[in-house]
Amino acid sequence: MQPDFGKIYDDHATRIYRFIYYKTYNREAAEDITSETFLRAIEKEQSFDESKGSISSWLFAIARNLTTDYFRKKQLHLDIQDIWDLKSSDDVAVDVENQVQLEELRKILGSLKTLQREVIILRIWMDMPYKEIAQVLGKSEASLKMAFARTIKHLKEQMGPSAFLALLLAPLFIR
Repeated sequence: MQPDFGKIYDDHATRIYRFIYYKTYNREAAEDITSETFLRAIEKEQSFDESKGSISSWLFAIARNLTTDYFRKKQLHLDIQDIWDLKSSDDVAVDVENQVQLEELRKILGSLKTLQREVIILRIWMDMPYKEIAQVLGKSEASLKMAFARTIKHLKEQMGPSAFLALLLAPLFIR
C-alpha cells in the first residue's frame, strides 16, 4: 500500500520546519530544506522500514542530514554543522525579528555540545519522546536521558532563573 504523503506532510511539516529553523535560524533555508525533506522521503519511500522507527523519526533524520548538507554547501566547516557554533560576528542570514532572541539563545546554548543542543531542541522544543530522539540521532535512549539530565543540571547551575525560563520558552517567541 502506498503511503499517503499528503497526510504525512500535513501531520509532520510544521514540526520538521521548526526543527530545521531552530538549527539554521534562516526562514528561507528552513523552507527549502523542509521541502527537500519531503521530496527525499517520496523518492526514498522504499527505504523506510517501520520496524526501525516511526515515519516521524525517519523524516527528522532526513531533515537533520539535509541540514548538515546545507552547512557543508555553504562552506561553513563546523565540527557539528550547527548554527550554534558560529561566532556571533560571522555573517549569517538571520531573520531580523529574531535577532535579539537568537543572541540571547546563542549565549545560553553556546557552551553546549552538539548532542546536548539537539537533545534540548528535540526534547523540549519539539516535545519528542526519548525513543524517537534515539531513532533520529542514532543513540540509545539511556544515553540520551543521561545527556539531557546532565545538560539541564549544567544549564540550571550556569544560568539564572530568567535565562533558564527563556531557554524553555524560546519556541513560543521565535517565529
